Amino acid sequence: MKKLKSYSRLTLVFSVLLIFILNLFACALVRVKTYDETVSQWKSYEDLVKWMEKDFSFDRERYKIFEGTLPIPRTPEETLQLKSGIYIDAAMFSKESLNRINPSYKAQIVVIMVRPNVFNHYVCSFKKDGKLFIMDYGSPYREVTGFRGPYNSLEEYKRFYEKHHTEKRRVEGIGYLP
Repeated sequence: MKKLKSYSRLTLVFSVLLIFILNLFACALVRVKTYDETVSQWKSYEDLVKWMEKDFSFDRERYKIFEGTLPIPRTPEETLQLKSGIYIDAAMFSKESLNRINPSYKAQIVVIMVRPNVFNHYVCSFKKDGKLFIMDYGSPYREVTGFRGPYNSLEEYKRFYEKHHTEKRRVEGIGYLP
């Protein structure tokens, strides 16, 4: 009986170890695409929107650390690898990706100056067929998160933002970063 228990324990240990090693090899064999490879396969802004909605997530920990400030944005490569970020990460990732997909989009970073709490929010804008579209995947507020448009101007988007933001703050200003 003692030999049977010992044999069972040994079998269990070897089985767990074998599963662990096989999982390790399986993970090592999965090649992760680079940012350049990924973006080169995207044919329009719609591909970026699909990725942002399916794979990207808002990074609450990073947001808590940098709330009310403008941190150094992650590179597009980091954002793709981590599949997460905050306002400036999402905006920079969207801008760089859109301009690679189609330079005629003329993607730019937009800063929204929100008061009374004196914080700024950053989104990405781009143009298609003479209309303005906004991508905001770096907000903790679902009501303003996502793909928005078409708009005729930033002023029109500003009205949307003020109306739908849950904390009903006033947008003091909105404009493009240089």
